[in-house]
Amino acid sequence: MKLENLYEILREIHGPQGKWWPGTPEEIIVSAVLTQNTNWKNVEKALENIKEYCKKDILHCLAKMSTEEISFLIKPAGFFNVKAQRLKNLLTWLKSYNFDLEKIKTKSIEEIRDELLSVKGIGKETADSIILYALELPVFVVDAYTKRLLDRLLGIKLKEYDEYRLLFEKTYPRDVALYQEFHGLIVEHAKALCRTNPLCATCPVESCKYKNTKK
Repeated sequence: MKLENLYEILREIHGPQGKWWPGTPEEIIVSAVLTQNTNWKNVEKALENIKEYCKKDILHCLAKMSTEEISFLIKPAGFFNVKAQRLKNLLTWLKSYNFDLEKIKTKSIEEIRDELLSVKGIGKETADSIILYALELPVFVVDAYTKRLLDRLLGIKLKEYDEYRLLFEKTYPRDVALYQEFHGLIVEHAKALCRTNPLCATCPVESCKYKNTKK
């Protein structure tokens, strides 16, 4: 199997995923921070708290709150004090654009990415998640699942985050819908079959390098 075939193979197994990351652009921006080091169920609980408190326009609402108030709302997401501060840092950046996502999108992906990475607490995966899912610009999101699948299925192991990202961006066309669905397929496959302890016996990917070394 080659990387060029991975998208179609995963799509055949798991079916269409669509955008995959749920929520409005504003909710995605917030959840991109909340999802760090926790599971999605905890993120959903924290988001519900935010939406119940803020009702509408959650970015403006959170920006007016203190770090302590945000910490209380996002407690279910874990590491709430750290994440509250990271959210405040991100909201300060968004405020410089008057929370106008369309204004941010007038810049190049590279400029937006550099600005996001200059925000304390925003790493590459979080920045790229915001760019791809909230701003809907074509950058490939790399997470631990991506690295696991490339290693096991294809025997590809790279050192740097951007090496993985650029590998996908050079192999596949720069397309938002494709990148969104592809990332979702990778996550679904890693959760369903290619777990920490993989379910190789039930995985239909026969050309998997990891599976074949175990035979």
